[in-house]
Amino acid sequence: MAVNLHLAQQPEADELLGRSPLAALVGMLLDQQIPMEHAFTGPRTLADRLGTDDLDAARIATMDPEAFAALFAEKPAVHRYPGSMAKRVQQLCQYLVEHYGGDAEAVWRDAPDGKELLARLMALPGFGKQKAQIFLALLGKQFAVRPRGWREAAGAYGEEGSFRSVADITGPESLVKVRAFKQEAKRAAKAAKVSGPQ
Repeated sequence: MAVNLHLAQQPEADELLGRSPLAALVGMLLDQQIPMEHAFTGPRTLADRLGTDDLDAARIATMDPEAFAALFAEKPAVHRYPGSMAKRVQQLCQYLVEHYGGDAEAVWRDAPDGKELLARLMALPGFGKQKAQIFLALLGKQFAVRPRGWREAAGAYGEEGSFRSVADITGPESLVKVRAFKQEAKRAAKAAKVSGPQ
């Protein structure tokens, strides 16, 4: 079931994210140390460079690592760190092939509850607890994947009406609110660092 997303802020890129579970996972994986929209445009850019309309975990998993890294590095680069992120995307796809037969949606399709879903997401290469919780919140809020206890498992990211992460972005207005929240959180963290422990 395709979902209408606004994470990349580009219709073609968002359309792919909304219908391809693997593209959504790859976008989430890429979402670090670069602007969020750039990260979530990455799967569309990759699909285009692979000459396909979707991403295929089995194909990516078996590609020559250097050739795959070269796709990432082509201008404009898919990520600020094309080499290491190409490696991570391949590792993610290899894990999906090994554990889920290459079917990204199988990660969450039959998850009995939020706790199990969080554990499955945290087991994915490149997904720490925070990234896993944000993706879990995205699944619940925008993909209607809501196993029992999903909000609790997603932590603060699962809160209704919050503007903390990509899970809460449904258009330009909410993007501005999420940006503001993140900037405020950064400022608070910096201030706490400067003042040190009391």
